[in-house]
Amino acid sequence: MTTTAAPRHDWTLTDINALFALPFNDLLFQAQQVHRAHFDANAVQVSTLLSIKTGACPEDCKYCPQSGHYTTQLKKEKLLEIEKVVEQAKAAKEAGASRFCMGAAWRSPRDKDLLAVEEMVRQVKALGLETCMTLGMVNGEQANRLASAGLDYYNHNLDTSPEYYGEIITTRTYSDRLETLATVREAGMKVCSGGILGMGEGAQDRSALLQQLAKLNPHPESVPINMLVKVPGTPLENVEDLDPIEFIRAIAVARIMMPQSHVRLSAGREQMSESTQALAFLAGANSIFYGDKLLTTGNPQAARDRALFAKLGLHPETRETCESESAQSERLAQQAAQHARNERMADLATDANI
Repeated sequence: MTTTAAPRHDWTLTDINALFALPFNDLLFQAQQVHRAHFDANAVQVSTLLSIKTGACPEDCKYCPQSGHYTTQLKKEKLLEIEKVVEQAKAAKEAGASRFCMGAAWRSPRDKDLLAVEEMVRQVKALGLETCMTLGMVNGEQANRLASAGLDYYNHNLDTSPEYYGEIITTRTYSDRLETLATVREAGMKVCSGGILGMGEGAQDRSALLQQLAKLNPHPESVPINMLVKVPGTPLENVEDLDPIEFIRAIAVARIMMPQSHVRLSAGREQMSESTQALAFLAGANSIFYGDKLLTTGNPQAARDRALFAKLGLHPETRETCESESAQSERLAQQAAQHARNERMADLATDANI
């Protein structure tokens, strides 16, 4: 294969299944070649995700604790005030994020709420951060308003294959999702779209999901690959775990199929070992969510991420509007060193109490 070839949109299931069937070492080697042809192999784009409106969603996505169809421990919350969102964005930037993502548990936004959302976009963007929103389905007018406010990315995941989709969601069709993505693209925004693995789907469904994403022209600029977080009270709470090696294979195949996209190691990192995360980066993942929460589920704490970056020799990807890479790397290194000192002090205190 030619690692610098133009992105393809004509991947067949036979092509994709052949990639998945490669020996693991060969697959990761091929993914690394593609990755290095298009990106700094040691740079990772860092995003922070904030839930700006939580719970009581009318959709019945079987994985989601925010669905009003299921009884979980999640409390319904109204739309956050603009000032609180901006405070969180400032903290995210200080912690090293270059993109701030905001998610609301809506089927689609109401016009009165969109006014506040537009202002959030303007103020967060003024901080020098990239902006991303996930608000459910949007029509052309809403997408144009968001684009005019300066929204960089719109997230709308396909979740799974067209064939398995009905097993996961019944309140929104696959074509609804594709239509929203087309609307967002037409408005001039970048697309963030991926899926969730480990929902009981088969290997063919994982291939078909990646095929649908690669059919999008252009490819999504950001492709989040999520590992299911099993939440008590949701229909998928007892689904069988996906083998981590199969998850890494999907990361590698996504990297090969969508060579110029940021492939995001997304939900499920809280349950992943450092070794699994390291393999994901080796397979071509070059974006993460950073912070204590990913909407309403746990996410590795920022200090742990900084320590892992230091261990692997990774550094945050930066934007021209953000601080220089050297300044950011120096600040994050100082934070990691302080975290290590705090841990040593805690160990000494524990020893003293034995």
